[in-house]
Amino acid sequence: MLMSYNEENIYDFEQEHDHEHEHEMPKSDKYTEALNKYNTDLKDDEVTYATNNILNKYQHENNTKDVKKFLFNCIDLTSLKCTDSDESILKFTEKVNEFVDKYPDLKNVAAICVYPNMAEIVNDGLEADDVKIACVSGGFPSSQTFTEVKVAETAMAIHAGADEIDIVMPVGKFLSGDYESMCDEIEELKAVCGDKTLKVILETGALGSASNIKKAAILTMYAGADFIKTSTGKESIGATPEAAFIMCKAIKEYFLETGIKIGFKAAGGINTVEDAIKYYTIAKEVLGEEWLNNGLFRIGTSRLANLLLSEITGEDVKLF
Repeated sequence: MLMSYNEENIYDFEQEHDHEHEHEMPKSDKYTEALNKYNTDLKDDEVTYATNNILNKYQHENNTKDVKKFLFNCIDLTSLKCTDSDESILKFTEKVNEFVDKYPDLKNVAAICVYPNMAEIVNDGLEADDVKIACVSGGFPSSQTFTEVKVAETAMAIHAGADEIDIVMPVGKFLSGDYESMCDEIEELKAVCGDKTLKVILETGALGSASNIKKAAILTMYAGADFIKTSTGKESIGATPEAAFIMCKAIKEYFLETGIKIGFKAAGGINTVEDAIKYYTIAKEVLGEEWLNNGLFRIGTSRLANLLLSEITGEDVKLF
């Protein structure tokens, strides 16, 4: 039944437990048992309504210089092009180094994100403090290769200097209901990562519904993700505010259930400062102030860095 909304229930519209799902599969299925702890029977129109209410009510107050400085410090500065080369990635890295001298009063980007074969170039060239090296791995962007290849690629990226690994959830396995294979693979890759950060991309534009996004978020967190991320940026549908809302709700509910804080990363088609402020607003209102640091909140982009710097400084910046 479609709910009527007011300000008191806008954030807890999906908290009511849906017991109908408890009898769909045997209780011995640990993945179904995990999903049964949460309401995953979401309605797309209700999610859109709740998301728009947050943005309409709070987005304007976050259009400030301090928020833009924070967002810059949360960027995973990304280069994932077929034309990437040792030379181009070294120049890319040197721009991050230059930032330190040009803007000594501002915090740098959170990470440089590249393909695994470029990790060593970044590692050798990076001089800026507090900037992580992130690598996509695991058959990015489709996740369609042998698990053994994903394991080897991830191990090699870490050996080459990666601090963080971004993989894509096996979307095909999820959509066919093979939760066990999907989760086993994520668990195996997290084991390879050890204490390195594992970000799992849900590719929300391919999941088809709000309910599927919620289920995927929960399963990937239970399988060991340190962050959940919206998109690769390689599909026609990238990040959306609705997907971010669902994922942040799932992260908060998972924290209340387990006491474990999982990070959120928005990526895929985030091209404007206004876009970034939307994702900040959703994270702030759904997750709370505790998530407003670059250990738990990231934005994957390359285009946004110059735009944010330009608005922060009041000048036309073209550093990156």
